[in-house]
Amino acid sequence: MNALPHILSLITFLPLVGALVLVVFRASARGEDASVIDRNAPSVALATSLITFGLSIWALMDFNMADPGFQFVEKADWFAGMSYHLGVDGISLSLIILTTFLMPLCFIASWGVVKKRVTEYMVAFLILESLMIGVFSSLDIVLFYIFFEAGLIPMFLIIGVWGGPDRVYAAFKFFLYTLLGSVLMLIAVVAMILTAGTTDMVALLDYNFPVGMQTWLWLGFFASFAVKMPMWPFHTWLPDAHVQAPTAGSVILAGVLLKMGGYGFIRFSLPMFPDASQTFAPLVFTLSVIAIIYTSLVAFRQTDMKKLIAYSSVAHMGFVTIGIFSMNIYGVQGAMFQMISHGLVSAALFLVVGVIYDRMHTREIAAYGGLAQRMPVFATVFMIFTMANVGLPGTSGFIGEFLTMAGGYLVNSWIAFGAAFGVILSAVYALTLYKRVIYGSITNPKLENITDMVRREVIVFVPLVFLTILFGFWPSLVTDLTGPAVEALVEHIAAAAPALQ
Repeated sequence: MNALPHILSLITFLPLVGALVLVVFRASARGEDASVIDRNAPSVALATSLITFGLSIWALMDFNMADPGFQFVEKADWFAGMSYHLGVDGISLSLIILTTFLMPLCFIASWGVVKKRVTEYMVAFLILESLMIGVFSSLDIVLFYIFFEAGLIPMFLIIGVWGGPDRVYAAFKFFLYTLLGSVLMLIAVVAMILTAGTTDMVALLDYNFPVGMQTWLWLGFFASFAVKMPMWPFHTWLPDAHVQAPTAGSVILAGVLLKMGGYGFIRFSLPMFPDASQTFAPLVFTLSVIAIIYTSLVAFRQTDMKKLIAYSSVAHMGFVTIGIFSMNIYGVQGAMFQMISHGLVSAALFLVVGVIYDRMHTREIAAYGGLAQRMPVFATVFMIFTMANVGLPGTSGFIGEFLTMAGGYLVNSWIAFGAAFGVILSAVYALTLYKRVIYGSITNPKLENITDMVRREVIVFVPLVFLTILFGFWPSLVTDLTGPAVEALVEHIAAAAPALQ
């Protein structure tokens, strides 16, 4: 298969084109025509996202997995020495495919569920998709920063307009936390450009910043990426955002937006500031182990299902940061696999909660019990993703956790011990949640007539179940794609910071 010309630009901006089409038609529509646009907006959004996903698969089929460098490169002068520069390696392409895969599922899950401002809702998600893809495909640091920051706006609106009762508070908290961290990153970006004399990320990867300067640059980027992931103790915005966000918003927040922090560490912090990364690695390990254990304990005490899963996400991101800052092949490869796996499993768990919330309009765990008697298909799907969330062998969750712990063990056995203890705690809160919701007798009369999943919901979960199990038994589908780029990254770090050896 031959690559389409400018395929990265097509993948990146096609959702934006779809959004603009909806905006133009909706703005010009009046009365009954406006209702027609609202009814057809989900179809347009879904078709746009499916075509975008198809283009990303096209790019994957033409991608040379043996080449660790950037492929499908597009470059054109922009302004003031900056350039429109796109390109992907195995690391970024895997995250682009994750993004384009999840987005159609979000539109299907929202079909008929979102009742107000339907067209605007679809537009917000399409714009967000373009901006997220742009983050992973950018090879100019200014272009990266623009995409990275602009993504705050549609997610802010998604939470603030279509969220729950406290949506405005949660939206502003999400916006202010992430914006504050990104301001510090902007200062670091400006300092890098003035020092290196270029905005080209490929050139910056080979630029040797002074060790003293690396420390301050690393901290500037850390402020943004740690909040975005989020790492403990910068995580407090996440539970509120998840609880108030609509289901599809939670899916994208956990499935993709959190991965931008991990991607940033891999793309910037490790290769560009290797000495500082080595210096601060013990701090990151400490925060990661605390996150895994502490947020698992907090998750166990939650009464709201979405908040429990949100704290679970913080714990799982702790495995990612352990893997990344182990700076060895097992850890970084495990971190990449964990990000892909978590993107699937956490998205599925939020969709699971959305299924019963659409029926009962409550996420309180105490309101449920005995659903296996009324919703056997739902109970089966919920069980699969609960097992994946606790890292059961045979699911994708096991591979990522195993590799990150192996990478951490090579640095310090206590890191692996702390992470392994967190796995035990994750089993406690996840299985307790499953038991309380699915098993037992039905004590809530409102559950007597609850219906099992409908066809639309089954369509959403089938690909998620398939990939979660497929990657559990055949992890090379992911590792073959990310492996060469990860190996090149580890070799680059070793050459730039020999003390790592």
